[in-house]
Amino acid sequence: MKEIIKKAVIPVAGFGTRLLPATKSQPKEMLPIVDKPAVQYVVEEAIKSGTENILFVTGRGKRAIEDYFDYAIELEKELEEKGKIELLEAVHSVSEMVKFFYVRQKIARGLGDAINHAKGFIDEEYFSVLLADDIIESETPCLRQMIDIFKEHKGIILAVMQIPMDKTNNYGIISGKKISNGIYEVYDLIEKPEPEEAPSNIAVVGRYILSSNIFNAIDSIEPGKGGEIQLTDAIKNLIGHENIFAYEFKGTRFDVGEKIGFLIANIAFALKRKDLGFELKEYLKKIIEENI
Repeated sequence: MKEIIKKAVIPVAGFGTRLLPATKSQPKEMLPIVDKPAVQYVVEEAIKSGTENILFVTGRGKRAIEDYFDYAIELEKELEEKGKIELLEAVHSVSEMVKFFYVRQKIARGLGDAINHAKGFIDEEYFSVLLADDIIESETPCLRQMIDIFKEHKGIILAVMQIPMDKTNNYGIISGKKISNGIYEVYDLIEKPEPEEAPSNIAVVGRYILSSNIFNAIDSIEPGKGGEIQLTDAIKNLIGHENIFAYEFKGTRFDVGEKIGFLIANIAFALKRKDLGFELKEYLKKIIEENI
């Protein structure tokens, strides 16, 4: 078994209903966080974690993602002719990041079904999955942290965080035993339980290391919550057959698939920019003072 995980799957076939009407004609993954589309932050995390091949599971209306990570010959030529070298390098580097592959999920039947479309892409025992709704800011990339845990605890690794109990119906929730600092052995998984039914407040977020056995598990389950093929249910089916661990990652997670999370992420990333941070901070101070 290889300890270095080289392949990643990024599902991007969702409709983005939480960000309507902006996502009516534009993929939610292409909405900008400051001046980069949200999906690029996730791609960069994968690359910094050692990923060499990325498969996008796309859907109808997602062509902009393919175009973005392709060469833009006319634009690059114009930037070169106008001497805008810094912009040229920024545009060109996007296409050179890593090897990109694409497969289309023709009918949106849930995250589990989307992952199942990667079956022909995966020829290794383990691979990673990154959800573009979740941007995780951390000193060491979240996926890199998970790969380090994977080297110590061979098995499926789920990124988790503690959430308020009244939010459990928005997440997959684990039940497990804490075996070391921030690491749990998973005994059970429940998809979006109501607070009174939730076994804990430890929620799965959009980073996974999965084994190729997940494909058989997906094939064996029936549609779950919302009539969709749930990845959580497939992982649950592997409990007892594989080691499954949950890891409380170090970092800050932004849910950019919802409006407030999208706004917070833009502010947080802009404040860290040398070219934008000071001016934005002064503006925010002024707004706060005017509304106190």
